Amino acid sequence: MVNQSKKNDARFWDKWKKSGAIGNINGRDFGEAYAFFDCNSSITQIAEEIPYVRSSVQTPKRLELYLAERTLPVIGNSWSHKLPHVDSELIEIAREADEAGIKYVLAARAPPNMNNHQTADELASILNQAYQSHLYQEGEQFRGDIVYKDRGRYVSRE
Repeated sequence: MVNQSKKNDARFWDKWKKSGAIGNINGRDFGEAYAFFDCNSSITQIAEEIPYVRSSVQTPKRLELYLAERTLPVIGNSWSHKLPHVDSELIEIAREADEAGIKYVLAARAPPNMNNHQTADELASILNQAYQSHLYQEGEQFRGDIVYKDRGRYVSRE
């Protein structure tokens, strides 16, 4: 929520962006990140486990998660009246992950008070906890990567 007396003050918006915040007065921007990962469990088993994983790492309640197998999930647009847009760079990342044998994509969209990097951090917490669950067998290695957009380009969260 923006203090209405400051909504037209350029200094306020400059400070807002420098703090890492996203969005605008309408709150239509949101954090977004994608986790590409491999797992021997089925997509149904993963989908059933996600609520338990989320509760144990206490992700924000308004964090939306979208799971897909060997394709990019369609992210809903409940915070925007625009149709979802997937750019060519993300499509290329997904294609490379598929060619490398990475089976699943977990996309996250965060409320307007979280930026892309923070959303990627939440995805990392979810995947770290999932790796500790029964979804992964003892000795099974984790293969995957989390990407988010930073300054117009997708970067890997390391």
